[in-house]
Amino acid sequence: MSKTILVTGSTDGIGLETAKALREKGHTVLLHGRNRQKLDKAEAALLAIPANAGVETFQADFSKLTEVAQVADEIRNSHSKIDVLINNAGIFRAPVDLTDDGLDIRFVVNLLAPYLLTRELLPLMDVSSRVVNLSSAAQAPVNLNALEGQVRLSPMDAYAQSKLALTMWTRFLAGELGANGPVIVAVNPGSLLASKMVKEGFGVAGNDLGIGVDILLRAALSDAFTGASGKYFDNDGGRFSDPHPDGLNETKTAKLMQTVEALTSRVV
Repeated sequence: MSKTILVTGSTDGIGLETAKALREKGHTVLLHGRNRQKLDKAEAALLAIPANAGVETFQADFSKLTEVAQVADEIRNSHSKIDVLINNAGIFRAPVDLTDDGLDIRFVVNLLAPYLLTRELLPLMDVSSRVVNLSSAAQAPVNLNALEGQVRLSPMDAYAQSKLALTMWTRFLAGELGANGPVIVAVNPGSLLASKMVKEGFGVAGNDLGIGVDILLRAALSDAFTGASGKYFDNDGGRFSDPHPDGLNETKTAKLMQTVEALTSRVV
């Protein structure tokens, strides 16, 4: 059965390749990107794949939470159901480290934006839906002062903290929604895959993107993830695993979620 699947950050890299694979399987794909030219190019690439399903594009800069809220409105106004949300959009190195609000861009794009988007789209999801959050093997304890913009971090530190925070939120939301909500999982698609982020951030060609595409397809569609809500899948090891120990700490998670809610509540 054809599903409606939103893939954020789907104009290149693992996001685009995953979108193509979903199109090949006959699913309606909602593409997201911040650049209109890249979005149009990605749309053309998907439409070149024969399929009896739609392709739509949504433009938003995820470093600006107002645009995240706006694009969520656009999606709600054009769709009554989202079967799968793949929160793939992410950033490591950037020309400018701070957003207009004075927050580290890694925390905004990698954590606050998917949190806000998911929250705003939950009314379009049910127990058959799924949310797949792209985590990473790079995980580090979250400095809440840095998240709030009071402390500056190196790109690597901010990236690793944002990915652990995303994983902590995944577990928190799964517990909060329980059996009444969609399956929500965090997935490390594989270390140093051949994405633009890896090439720019580490200066290496990277491993086959297909490694990551395969696990994202499984997380989005396979029965193996049906009962996996709140879990973290480490594709480097090919199994469900524990995240960094802080990811299982209820007290630290509660404080993190209070901070995240405070930072995003003023947007909508």
